[in-house]
Amino acid sequence: MPRFFSNKRLILLLVGVIVLVALISFSLKDRHNASLPERIVKDVVGFGQTLFSKPAHFVTDVIGNIDGILNTYDENKILKERLNEYASLQAELTEVQLENEQFREIIDKQDDLKAYDPIHATVISRNPDQWEERVIIDKGKKHGVKMNMAVITARGLVGKVISVTDFHSTVELLTTENRDFRVSAVVRGNGKKAKSAYGLIESYDQERGELLMKKVDTDIDIKVGENVVSSGLGGIFPKGLPIGTVTEVSTDDYGLTKLLYIKPAAQFSMLDHVIIASRTSETYTKGSDGSDEGENEEDES
Repeated sequence: MPRFFSNKRLILLLVGVIVLVALISFSLKDRHNASLPERIVKDVVGFGQTLFSKPAHFVTDVIGNIDGILNTYDENKILKERLNEYASLQAELTEVQLENEQFREIIDKQDDLKAYDPIHATVISRNPDQWEERVIIDKGKKHGVKMNMAVITARGLVGKVISVTDFHSTVELLTTENRDFRVSAVVRGNGKKAKSAYGLIESYDQERGELLMKKVDTDIDIKVGENVVSSGLGGIFPKGLPIGTVTEVSTDDYGLTKLLYIKPAAQFSMLDHVIIASRTSETYTKGSDGSDEGENEEDES
């Protein structure tokens, strides 16, 4: 009996091995259709994988979205900082370009500065209460600046020096309300036969933003658009400095002389860099032998 069971176990083992080998050989064959047991096993395993994979993918997607949002926030923060830097650089670039244009205009203007020596200066202060009247520049006695020197920009005349310290000066503008501030000017007519009309720049019309030129001869025909420059007869302002252009021609209250409205050539609201005109004039004195001796001296009047 024990031997029978012992042999039976051996037989079952051999049968199991044979069946296993048969199943393995059967599964290794090239088949396009899976058997029923294989389909059942694959479906069960696939369903189980689906149950586990979908939540896993969902959690992964959520974590990825959160990470993306955090990265997007950081990137936006960096981009905003760079955008602010770009805006700042753009503003600086615009300022540099404007200064370069002003410097180029000044450099080009030097070809016409034959009657005086230019002293370049920068506007460092402007009192809001006297915005249209005075500015302070960073040049003074140590730089050769003296009282009553004309001050211009590359576009035209802006005023004169009225106060000087060692390192700074105060400039009174043409737009001042000071009635004693006058500029001898001349209207240059267009054409070879046009006559020049002399007069005085005596005041500034705040409402129109234009200068008033008075005491102009009524016999001279003056047209709108003609240029007005300094005449050089006043003893302070060199001859030929641009002042502006005529916008309107009328007569004074008595009808004896013409009254001209002049649009200033310079921009008084944007004064950054200016030129001080150190004017030189030639005077003559009698020598010991009675002959005229030429002598250059600075006009301080």
